[in-house]
Amino acid sequence: MLENISFANPGFFWLLLLLPLATLWYFFKRNEQSASLKISSITGFSKTSFLPKLRPLLFIFRLLALASIIVAMARPQTEDISTRTKTTKGVDIVMAIDVSSSMLARDLKPNRLSALKEVAADFIRKRPNDRIGLVAYAGEAYTKTPITSDKSIVLNSLREITYGQLNDGTAIGMGLATSVNRLKESKAISKIIILLTDGVNNSGFIEPQTAADLATEYGIKSYTIGLGTNGNALSPIAYNADGSFRYGMRQVEIDEKLLQEIADATGGKYFRATDNEKLEAIYDEINKLEKTEIEEFKYYKYEEKFRPWVLLAGVLLLMEWLFRNTLFRSFI
Repeated sequence: MLENISFANPGFFWLLLLLPLATLWYFFKRNEQSASLKISSITGFSKTSFLPKLRPLLFIFRLLALASIIVAMARPQTEDISTRTKTTKGVDIVMAIDVSSSMLARDLKPNRLSALKEVAADFIRKRPNDRIGLVAYAGEAYTKTPITSDKSIVLNSLREITYGQLNDGTAIGMGLATSVNRLKESKAISKIIILLTDGVNNSGFIEPQTAADLATEYGIKSYTIGLGTNGNALSPIAYNADGSFRYGMRQVEIDEKLLQEIADATGGKYFRATDNEKLEAIYDEINKLEKTEIEEFKYYKYEEKFRPWVLLAGVLLLMEWLFRNTLFRSFI
């Protein structure tokens, strides 16, 4: 009866301390409650009744009834809590992903592009209240997914990103400008671009500095990530006869100065990811830096459960009255 029950007036339970006192009072005063007759011998009484031995049941019924009334006064009730969340300050995010051939380098496991997709997918799942879009770029850029709140669409699009969908090269300016174009009409409180590359700007007709100025004009913050180990990395260097890549060691070249300038100009931050763990830590840090404000409303529904206890007390008192005026009538 008390499972999942809370009490609105638990202070009434202090009254339960009266029950031991009442028990002590009954124990010491029980003989005074009955008439007595002193006789020299009970030899002439051939049969005695067992009912006097059950007489304390009357007091037990009354004690239990009092305990039930105290529980009822404490107002037992069940509590049903429902919540509703509302995004008060959302974040619109565009992830600009380099898909040039160098992203197949194997200094990250199994390669840079696969490692990025795995970490980016986890980042997307951690942003359930934000809108996210995807831009892919190499020698040119295109919008893979416009900003949307449907994370299943974004995750499916992320899985579909592969090398070979664009002309090779690294058009950082094009990737950044395309991302700005996706966000410039956004009404979100915070608009950010996460731009990742593993090379230097060598393609496209929009300069990275120009794209950064556009981002600043539209109030878009850019977090830039340079991806690749320090030194040399096992990278595609040529094609085999069957069209597959031939791998060899190649110097890792990342224009960190440019990426730092883009981040500084837009109020963002530059990061360098040299391995899988560092890449994951960077996305975790961005996730913490860009918080979405959520307002939570809680609704409480209470259902009173004191009635069964009142009913129990009534039944106990009724039983006490019936026994007192029937079975135990002649003994009182």
